[in-house]
Amino acid sequence: MGFEIVTDSSANLPETVIDHYGLHILSLEFNIDDDVHLSYKKGEVTDLTQFYALMREGKVVTTSLARLEDTDSIVRELFEQGKDVLYLGFDSMLSGTFERCSAYMQNLQAEEYPQRKLRCVDTLAAALGQGMLVVEASKLRESGQSLDEVADWAQRERLTFAHWFTVDDLAYLQRGGRLSKGAAFAGTLLNIKPVLHMDDEGRLVPVEKIRGRKKSLHVLFDRFCDLALEPKGEQSVYISHGDCREDADYLADLIRERYGNTDFLINNLEPVIGAHSGPGTIALFFRTDKER
Repeated sequence: MGFEIVTDSSANLPETVIDHYGLHILSLEFNIDDDVHLSYKKGEVTDLTQFYALMREGKVVTTSLARLEDTDSIVRELFEQGKDVLYLGFDSMLSGTFERCSAYMQNLQAEEYPQRKLRCVDTLAAALGQGMLVVEASKLRESGQSLDEVADWAQRERLTFAHWFTVDDLAYLQRGGRLSKGAAFAGTLLNIKPVLHMDDEGRLVPVEKIRGRKKSLHVLFDRFCDLALEPKGEQSVYISHGDCREDADYLADLIRERYGNTDFLINNLEPVIGAHSGPGTIALFFRTDKER
């Protein structure tokens, strides 16, 4: 008996972490030149350097929700094995995946597996912010907490996972409707690098317009200094990046040198979120008891 944790490829976790905690991943899809690709394939690593190179060359990437046939396959197999399921899903304000997949799971459980327990939690999180929440939930499961205890914790604590972003190319925010064409053009001329965060409703909200890349990274560092839980040096720090590892390492070094943190997880941003934020995205995640 026991329960399993299902999450989405949007959680941006590397294969080593997925394997370590025995996680089950629903993959979102992306499309380049009418070719459909899965954002996550078990045991396979997408060449994200090539992916971001194509974006820099001007290729337009479109994205799709996780497929219901994959949802059915994963959850049905777990129910058949006598396992209960906790689904920790992608922020419903950014994607319809959680609403679609959780509804399907609930219907499957009610109609065919009423003896099994299912809990679905909208994490209101994305990228390694979602990943961090999933990892912490997995640790609670390992410590012996029940499905309901872990689900209640995730529901209660999800707003303590801070998400802070900056992007390098405003065209992707403009394409996604988060910036007007005129504002994107003017911002590009002025070398503006917006800083955004995830609000309590799971929406990406612009906070500051910073002139210059290095300054925007320092603003992310300042947010960690201002908002991270104490003691800051014992914090886990997760960083997603859009094919800009040097900038991710620079930000990590700022935190490490100030506070001595040792628990960092840095990963290339998976294609579905990367398609909307673009190459050069840096996203910083940590725990907070203040504005996330």
